[in-house]
Amino acid sequence: MFEEFMGIPAHPLVLHAAVVFVPLLAALTIGYAFVPPVRPHTRWVLGLLALGAPVSALLAKLSGDAFFARLQTANRVSPDYVPKLEAHQQLGNMTLWTTIGLAIVTLALVSFVAPRPRAAAADAAGRLGSNRALTLSLQALSLVAAGVSVYYVIRTGDSGAKAVWTGL
Repeated sequence: MFEEFMGIPAHPLVLHAAVVFVPLLAALTIGYAFVPPVRPHTRWVLGLLALGAPVSALLAKLSGDAFFARLQTANRVSPDYVPKLEAHQQLGNMTLWTTIGLAIVTLALVSFVAPRPRAAAADAAGRLGSNRALTLSLQALSLVAAGVSVYYVIRTGDSGAKAVWTGL
């Protein structure tokens, strides 16, 4: 299912969505966490991106797994090259998990941090959005989760590019 698209391996096509959406999610999450004026303008986009980025990472992983399996069954991978592809595969797994973590933190940030500072103070229902400690915790978590996710996207992409273009 995730192996080919119109005769072309799906992995090189699908992975570009993850390469764009995961860093975009990280950047918008940091913006939402630390720049309150952008919150009202990015809230819904950020929520949708928090759902879409992990899906794109999952599709990249599944298509990569299918591509690797196809190469192995067709004996198109030398035994010396398999560890390099397995290392890339492990980095792809870490990218998926860190993106899921970033998405969870982002959804919590969008849910519990008010889009406007005045809205948090005027929240008559006593929502958690007015809790300063929660806001600071989510800001710190979002910074860490965004950094780790971008790190793994870069490492995964670098290892895949080196595997394809230099054989390293």
